[in-house]
Amino acid sequence: MKSSLARRGGLLAAVVASFVLAGAAPASAAPGDGSAYGVKVDVKLLGQQAVKAGPLAAANTAGPTSTSLAKVDLTGVLTAGAVNTEAKRDENSGAVTAKASTADVGLPLLKAALGDVGIKVVEAVCTATQKGVEGSTKLVGANLGSVGKVDATPAANTQIKVGLGALNVATIILNEQVKNQDGSLTVNAVHVKLLGEGLNALGSGDVVVSSATCGPAAPPMPLASGAGLWIGLGLLGAVALPVGTRIYRRRAAQA
Repeated sequence: MKSSLARRGGLLAAVVASFVLAGAAPASAAPGDGSAYGVKVDVKLLGQQAVKAGPLAAANTAGPTSTSLAKVDLTGVLTAGAVNTEAKRDENSGAVTAKASTADVGLPLLKAALGDVGIKVVEAVCTATQKGVEGSTKLVGANLGSVGKVDATPAANTQIKVGLGALNVATIILNEQVKNQDGSLTVNAVHVKLLGEGLNALGSGDVVVSSATCGPAAPPMPLASGAGLWIGLGLLGAVALPVGTRIYRRRAAQA
């Protein structure tokens, strides 16, 4: 009789254990994603064939998580030196970080309107944590020709109108931040939009230099995995075993 009661007590302890551990784990959710690239071009300059390239040096949390490119040369549109990108997810905290850095950037497509345009380093960063999603842009040695120097850490969505004669032919957006429908954030450090208007138009299309997208963050590590497993087992010892012991004692007294 005692052996049978002991087995029943052990079975109840196992059932309680399953409820404790199930309650400790959060609801399942897709992990946070992140991506980055150095250069993307899709333009048609006046009187020339369309130029499409990129995204170049693309990285993604699904892999490859980091990418490098030694040089970019798109004649008449953009030149650049080294490009380095990364997109990584911390499996414990769920945090996602995406970063793109492009060196020695030149924009000959704006030469007719602004003269020589050059930026030593163009960097975009996006970080997603359990607190939210944030992005930033850093420009080192930025000189936009006749526009002059610009802030090294421009405010989000800073716009610079580019004119040729009496017409606006382009818009330069610095630290462009786009909130996507899925909750992620895209940071384009430099985005040149050619407006394609009038006889003096430079052309039409877009040029993006250093882009990072991330978020929202993934859920943190479930309690019932890794170190959290031992915490769950500790709760089991505190709750399940005393219950089994009490049942055994009551049934034994009745016998």
